[in-house]
Amino acid sequence: MSISVGDKLPDATFKTMGADGAKSMSSAEIFTGKKVVLFGVPGAFTPTCSNNHLPGYLENLDAILARGVDTVAVVSVNDVHVMGAWARFTGGEGKILFLADGNGDFAKATGLDADYSGGGMGLRSKRFAMIVDDGKVTALNVETKPGVDESGAAHILGQL
Repeated sequence: MSISVGDKLPDATFKTMGADGAKSMSSAEIFTGKKVVLFGVPGAFTPTCSNNHLPGYLENLDAILARGVDTVAVVSVNDVHVMGAWARFTGGEGKILFLADGNGDFAKATGLDADYSGGGMGLRSKRFAMIVDDGKVTALNVETKPGVDESGAAHILGQL
């Protein structure tokens, strides 16, 4: 069963890459007392994620933050080194929080995991976006078809 609007996010530990290397961040550190836009992608460096999904959030970052959002974060079932490289490559480093869910624990705990074994990618995250206010999901958009529509930055802006 997938997480729903009104649910509290599960406890999870993510990895992030900083100037001093990889570090762990708990869901409490990221979400408690904050308004966060979290979007999930099936994979860093994949075409739709890199060319359509992430760029929309970078282009609309100021507008999203102006609506009272403290943090914009992206999560993917990739390791912290891949997420760090993706942050640097896309120009998102220091702007968006890049969260590695290396084993897919968060994706599984929220019911947002997807099996992409047919394409050789294994366990991944569904493409989604949510607004989280103090750890509670207040909006959730999960893509039901390929591409970026409901989980894109423009749609989230309309929900803030």
